[in-house]
Amino acid sequence: MESYDTVIIGAGPAGLTAGIYAVRAGLTAIVLDGKTAGGLVGESPAIENYPGFTSIDGMKLAEKFKTHALQYVKIKEIDPVVDIRKDGDHFVLRTQMSREYAGKTVIIATGSEHRHLGVPGEQELYGRGVSYCSTCDGFFFKGKKVLVVGGGNTAVGDAIYLKGIGCDVTLIHRRDKLRAEKALQDKMFSMDIPVIWDSVVTEIVGDGKVTGAKVKNKKTGEEKLVEASAIFISIGENPNTELAKKLGVKLTDDGYIAVDRWMRTSVRYVYAAGDVIGGVKQIVTAAAEGAIAALSAYEDLTNPYWKNEEKSVEGFEA
Repeated sequence: MESYDTVIIGAGPAGLTAGIYAVRAGLTAIVLDGKTAGGLVGESPAIENYPGFTSIDGMKLAEKFKTHALQYVKIKEIDPVVDIRKDGDHFVLRTQMSREYAGKTVIIATGSEHRHLGVPGEQELYGRGVSYCSTCDGFFFKGKKVLVVGGGNTAVGDAIYLKGIGCDVTLIHRRDKLRAEKALQDKMFSMDIPVIWDSVVTEIVGDGKVTGAKVKNKKTGEEKLVEASAIFISIGENPNTELAKKLGVKLTDDGYIAVDRWMRTSVRYVYAAGDVIGGVKQIVTAAAEGAIAALSAYEDLTNPYWKNEEKSVEGFEA
């Protein structure tokens, strides 16, 4: 069993930044992930709000994060953590490949998974025109009619990207206003991308591959079939909190890991950062939260706040 001062679960911006800061603070650390490093950053077609880059492809930024982190910390990919338990003064983590790691502290940066529509045809046609990643699959639908479902930054960004590579794009949104940043909205409308307002997808249709979607207007109740070769679903994510639950970590009412301003959870020596704690869910904030979590782990290992009879900022018991 390999032992570390801190074991970081998740190799997205939060986890990789935590690895950098932990080692620079003098801790031994390792980053574990069930997928490739970078997290959902790698699925973004273009990132224009991360300082230092006017515009950068998500996959390139993810690779830069990984390359930088590897100068400091070990990264183990494609081997998800499947179990975690407290054993004396250590946490023991077991991966799918039956590797075990012990950590004095744990930083949970497990991120989130794409939210599904939950409609007929979605699961059956996944990979056959149903996609949650425009940069992964958009290339295959150049010159074809595609639909993007959602109204936030990701959905509008996907629509812009798909239009830019030559797809005939229509956005479907369940409300009469978009939630995306104004700059993204302005860019989308300048590209003449149409929007089907106040509408939801009730079924994805196709025979072996997507041929369209049934779309229902929420106000009128009218349902129509919209032909398309692909459906890109961009309606948000669900936090990956299964491992946190195993440790009895407190969650918020909407299912994210509850933390104080220092990224401490309700369990001593367990911290969380990134999309798994909710908030604005931006790359820049995830990186900041990872740094704070690592520095908190260092502080608690060297000078535990509870030994000074203090409480954490948000009132978790000391």
